Amino acid sequence: MPPKKLSFLLPDMRGGGAERVALRLMEDFVRAGHEVQLVLMEARGELMPLLPPEVRVFDLHAARIRNVLRPLRHYFRTERPDAIQVSMWPLTVIGVLAHRLSGSRARIVLSEHITLSKQYGGLGALGWAKLRHSIRFFYPFAHARIAVSRQAADDLARVSGISRDSIDVVYNPVGAPPETSQAGPDVDALWGSGGPRILTVGSLKDQKNHKLLIRAFARLLRARPARLMILGEGELRDSLERVAGEEGVADHVVMPGFFADPWPFYLSANLFALSSDYEGYPLVLIEAMRAGLPIVSTDCESGPDEILDGGRFGALVPCDDVEALAAAMVRMLDGPTDAQMLRDRAEALSGQDNSDRYLELMSGEFG
Repeated sequence: MPPKKLSFLLPDMRGGGAERVALRLMEDFVRAGHEVQLVLMEARGELMPLLPPEVRVFDLHAARIRNVLRPLRHYFRTERPDAIQVSMWPLTVIGVLAHRLSGSRARIVLSEHITLSKQYGGLGALGWAKLRHSIRFFYPFAHARIAVSRQAADDLARVSGISRDSIDVVYNPVGAPPETSQAGPDVDALWGSGGPRILTVGSLKDQKNHKLLIRAFARLLRARPARLMILGEGELRDSLERVAGEEGVADHVVMPGFFADPWPFYLSANLFALSSDYEGYPLVLIEAMRAGLPIVSTDCESGPDEILDGGRFGALVPCDDVEALAAAMVRMLDGPTDAQMLRDRAEALSGQDNSDRYLELMSGEFG
């Protein structure tokens, strides 16, 4: 394939799943010899320092979604990318509109990284109608539409009324831990001492339901010593600290904040736990598999059931069930773990083939 100018459009580069997937794809596309550009509503976020130096960043200086259209249309007309991937509604809709108004001949690919009906279920009647109708009208103008799991694709089709056959499912690519990511003394000091280490990674927000995990961890502590680390940052920090105090486990729960490189924490843990109420395709489960960790996850929409193959590669428990989550964590800590089987599963789901598929959809050149 001859080199192409490939662009990505995102709100910013905060440490979320969609942003981390875009980072991985940009790294792969640069390595393959393509010119890569990143267009951001605002050029900020924890992942900005990790961008490959070859990636050219365009800051639209648009704090609000309504301010994106004019500078994005200008970008299409001046830079003339061969293809652009736009992530996350409603930015996807603005991306299609700017593409049409600019007369761009670029291939435009839209990607959704969450279960829309869960993410936006509280919009109200008017907001819900805007979501449904905007997707139904604008998404067919794109050259491809990507969902990150089968359940997320089913949900997108159900919510919008667009054809399920028009949505490609491409699992998120996740690389193996770099050889230089080793748990050092600083990481061990953060963990502290006192039994097996249970890790979760994610923003401190309602969707992740860390309160459930803390309460389940408190029940686990009645039977055995352990440590729980919640790696991430967000608006619920104070609330989660209160819950840990109320449960009497504050001295056993560590919340060190956000780390751009989470691999040392995966590699130093004994168990990974996901307590989310909903997801799209949780990268953290793949990362835990890459590290050979046993996994416990809520069976939420969407992704965990597909990733763990109905419980074959980790324990699935009902959402918001404290006792089931606590019991599963005890069981997985005590049981044997085939770390290589987990690594093989992660490679099969989210290896280089996934990056190649993204490139095919963006380039229009299919092998």
